Amino acid sequence: MTLSFFDQFMSPVLFAVPLSTIALVIPWALFPSTSNRWLQNRALVLQNWLISHFSHQIISPMNAMGHKWALILLSLFLYLLSLNTLGLLPYTFTPTTQLSFSLALAIPLWLATVIIGFRSAPGLSLAHLLPEGTPTPLIPILILIETASLLIRPFALGVRLTANMTAGHLLLQLIATAAYVLLPLMPAVAVLTMTLLFLLTCLEVAVAMIQAYVFVLLLSLYLQENL
Repeated sequence: MTLSFFDQFMSPVLFAVPLSTIALVIPWALFPSTSNRWLQNRALVLQNWLISHFSHQIISPMNAMGHKWALILLSLFLYLLSLNTLGLLPYTFTPTTQLSFSLALAIPLWLATVIIGFRSAPGLSLAHLLPEGTPTPLIPILILIETASLLIRPFALGVRLTANMTAGHLLLQLIATAAYVLLPLMPAVAVLTMTLLFLLTCLEVAVAMIQAYVFVLLLSLYLQENL
């Protein structure tokens, strides 16, 4: 029996084995691997089309140095997309609802973009901390504000992903509980509630895909700013 709605976000353990580790590894086994045949199946054709379209959209605004990140950003997008969507299945666990996991992805990747920026163009990276044409009395204040804005970026990345996934799962749990309680009391209202639950599930699938895309898109914008 579930004592709290938030118990669904606790990391499950079975026989002293954390199942979150399995949830982190399983997505890689679901993608079909390429073969040397001339003709590919429909799954591979669709996968290759999506990968090429996504790579072109993310990498095209960057210069040649940013193209080296294509494989990292693509792998990150597919990984987050798999984790978010698989977590909507019954009796599964969504690692992206854990803030520690989201920050563990966001902070190192953001830090890598900052280090690359200071290494390749230190003057340009420092110039982002002070907008052009700033009045002299406002220079110290704006430098502090821009520095705080720079340091808060990884936390905004992680919290955005975790908050959206947690809110969606919690809303689905609340609607499903309401439909279960109303079914013996008011069947007509329960049917309407289950219809709403189905629509919210479709919306949550879209949110899971969009959040994976937004995470990678913002990371690519940070990278583009430092190159």
